[in-house]
Amino acid sequence: MTVVLYTTLGCHLCEQAKEMLVMVNPNVEIESVDVAEEDDLIAQYGERIPVLARKGHELAWPFGLLDVQAFLQKG
Repeated sequence: MTVVLYTTLGCHLCEQAKEMLVMVNPNVEIESVDVAEEDDLIAQYGERIPVLARKGHELAWPFGLLDVQAFLQKG
């Protein structure tokens, strides 16, 4: 299972999001996308990161372990 993590350099909340993903599913593959590299991504995600994306669903911060678990079960 692959999850996209919208992030940026120095984002401590993004590190927490990664840790939660691995706690919920140790086999998850995390594809990190730095929103600072594209203006469109900054506009879409800049104030909401970390954001998880998978199969057309998104989960924006704030979220906890139960939210991540429910998110990974979608689709």
